[in-house]
Amino acid sequence: MIVFSGFVDFFAAILINGYRKHAKLFLILSFFVNLMSLSVFKYSSFLADQFENIFEIFSISIQLKDKLPEFTYILPVGISFYTFQSMSYTIDVYRKNLKPTNNVLHFFSYLVMFPQLVAGPIIRAKDFLEQLNRERKVSGIEFWNGIKLIIIGYFQKTVIADNLGVFVDHAFAGVNNQPGLYWWIVMLCFAFQIYFDFSGYSQIARGLAKLMGYHFKMNFNHPYLAISLRDFWNRWHISLSTWFRDFVYIPLGGSKKGRLKSHINMWITMLLSGLWHGANINFILWGGFHAAGLSIERIIKQFFTKSNIKVASFITGALTIIYVLIAWVFFRSTSIEQIGTVLGQMFQLNLNYNFIEENINPLIFLLLAFVAEGSYYFEREVASFKRFKKQYDLEVFQYSLMICAIVFFRGPEQEFIYFQF
Repeated sequence: MIVFSGFVDFFAAILINGYRKHAKLFLILSFFVNLMSLSVFKYSSFLADQFENIFEIFSISIQLKDKLPEFTYILPVGISFYTFQSMSYTIDVYRKNLKPTNNVLHFFSYLVMFPQLVAGPIIRAKDFLEQLNRERKVSGIEFWNGIKLIIIGYFQKTVIADNLGVFVDHAFAGVNNQPGLYWWIVMLCFAFQIYFDFSGYSQIARGLAKLMGYHFKMNFNHPYLAISLRDFWNRWHISLSTWFRDFVYIPLGGSKKGRLKSHINMWITMLLSGLWHGANINFILWGGFHAAGLSIERIIKQFFTKSNIKVASFITGALTIIYVLIAWVFFRSTSIEQIGTVLGQMFQLNLNYNFIEENINPLIFLLLAFVAEGSYYFEREVASFKRFKKQYDLEVFQYSLMICAIVFFRGPEQEFIYFQF
């Protein structure tokens, strides 16, 4: 699949650049091949289910899903990531933001770069193809920076995310369920699980690239320190967020065609972003919930000056985290019924603390997640903390502790969450 779609886009880009009169036709060809492969392998079963539900309303009995060939149920590894990466290449060539490469090995090196192939970050051709034009010499500092990123990534994934995942999986499997505070703690654990799971993969990918002399842009920028939903999306899965901004939101008109149109464009973008994550209604609801929050935020901000927003940043930050936690319920739940159950229990007044004693181990790792993010915040905001760290050369000690934690405190082995997308 990746060879087929890759060759289509490689030649489509050359034809777009060489035959500008017919450029749109070649771009449509690229779109058709990429979106059809996604539709067949990722969304055909989902679409069949939806059509069957519609037919049932009109008392028509048609079993479309049973007639789908078996290969449609096999999801090619990394298809969502390399498809978007390949499409961004032809779009950039069409927009004259990039000249196509005539080196097929360079193109496929960009497309199938192994560290990020399976789960991102989604790299842009204009950022990476230039790096392939000269031999990469890795300095000692670059090598050390790559090693640090790999250590951070493994620490985030194996120590924090995998240990928190045990508690979250038990909760959503119906083990020891309790209303109220329990579910807020569960969703807080999941928020850090998915963050450190995906950020961990991205850090390892960036570190491996640095060891080879290449640079991938940051994919996560401490999203739970955001002071608004817009700020959150500027920090979360940056490569995907900017992809949808540049290739969906802006082409639709962005915010240039009036407030109402900008809201509609944003809703379309967020719903497609949700659908990208998987062929399931819960992901669409997750995208829609975030779209609703972003719309409300835009409307409210019209009544505040910048100075007022800065003063209220702590309050808006807290409200953002609460909204994001509620949104994660849609993402993590496996059915609409489960979404309703979890949300219903979250908003029941129950301050029973008994579950804390029963789940002390995963909650220790939740505290560790807070410490990990808190240390970054203090290093950024408190000058004396940064000076202290530099004065006593704590970097080697810090990374040594991480390695020890990876060896002795790693959680049960779990697949990266974003492998499924």
